[in-house]
Amino acid sequence: MRCFSFYFIRYKMATTAMDTNKNGGTQTVIEKAPWTDQQGIAMKVYNGIAIALEILVLYVKMTATWLHCLYQFFVPPEPKSVNGEIILITGAGHGMGRETALRFGKLGGIIVCVDINPTGNQETVDKIKNNKGKAHRYECDVTDREAINALAERIRREVGDVTMLINNAGIMPCKPLLQTSEKEIRSSFEVNIIAHLWLLQAFLPSMMEKNHGHIVAMSSMAGIVGLRNLVPYCATKFAVRGLMEALHEELREDKNKDYSGIKFTVICPYIVDTGLCKNPKIKFPSLMKILTPQEAADNIVDAVRRNYNEITIPSSLYYLNMICRAFPRAVPLYLKDFLDSGLEAHV
Repeated sequence: MRCFSFYFIRYKMATTAMDTNKNGGTQTVIEKAPWTDQQGIAMKVYNGIAIALEILVLYVKMTATWLHCLYQFFVPPEPKSVNGEIILITGAGHGMGRETALRFGKLGGIIVCVDINPTGNQETVDKIKNNKGKAHRYECDVTDREAINALAERIRREVGDVTMLINNAGIMPCKPLLQTSEKEIRSSFEVNIIAHLWLLQAFLPSMMEKNHGHIVAMSSMAGIVGLRNLVPYCATKFAVRGLMEALHEELREDKNKDYSGIKFTVICPYIVDTGLCKNPKIKFPSLMKILTPQEAADNIVDAVRRNYNEITIPSSLYYLNMICRAFPRAVPLYLKDFLDSGLEAHV
C-alpha cells in the first residue's frame, strides 16, 4: 500500500501543479516533470528495437522457407506411405476418380469408392480387387447432406474412420452464362463446392480427433484463370481453392489443439479427357496437350504422397501463373490470347 501511495504522489508531482489566477483563486496546471520526457524517449527506443527484432525474425523465417522450397524443387520430399489408410474418393466410377482409386489401391490403401452411378462404381471396385487391393462400394448423391451423414456413419461402422478424403466429383456445363439455365448453375455449385462442405463436416471431425488425415480437393486451371463458356464452373473452382485455404488456416490458428497432422492438397488440372470436355480448343497441342485420366491420376497420387499444398497439371502452368501474376493485368491476358486454349460451348 505504501508503494502504491509513493508512486501515486510521484505521478501527481510529475503531472500537476497549483497556480493562482487573477481573482485570487487557484487552478490546476498540467506540467511535465523532466524525467517523463526521458521515459518517453526510452520507451520509443525500446519499441523500435522490438519491432526491428520481429522484422528480422520474420525475414529469417521467410528466407529459410524460400531456400527450403528451392531445395525441394530439385530434391522433392520422400513420398509417404498410404498403406492401410482409409481413402474415400467421390466420383470414383470413372475418369480421374477411378484412375486415382486404382493407384491408391495398388499402394495398399483401403479404398472407399463413392459415386452416384452404381455400374461404374462397381467396375472400379472390381478392378481394384483384381489387382489384389481392398475396396468398398457406396452409392450416394453428394449434394444430399442427410445422405452423406448416413453414409459417413455406415462407413465408420463397416470400414472404419476415413483418413483421406478426396473430393473429386464434379460437373461442367459449358456454355455462355446467359445461356446457362438456373438448374445448371445450381447443380454446378451443389456438386462442385457445397458437397465439399457436407463431406468435410461428416469426415473431418475424426481426423481432428486423431490429428491425422489428408483432405484433397479437385479444383482446376479454371479455378486459377477465368475462361469463357465456363463462368459458373470457374466460380465453383475458385471457391474450392478459397475453401481449402480458409480451412487450413482455421486449423492452423487453433489455440486449443495442434492439427499439424492434417494435410491439405488442391489439384488444378488442365483439360483432362474424362468426357466433360466435349469441344476443347487448343492452338499448340505440343505445348498444351489434353491430359489422359491416367496422367492426371499419376500426378494426383504423387502430390498427395509428398504433401504438396497445391499443384497444377502439368506443373509448368503453376510457375507460369506465378510469374504472370507479378506483371500488370494486361500481360497475362496477352499470353492467354497467344496460347488461345479453352473450351467451345456445348451444343
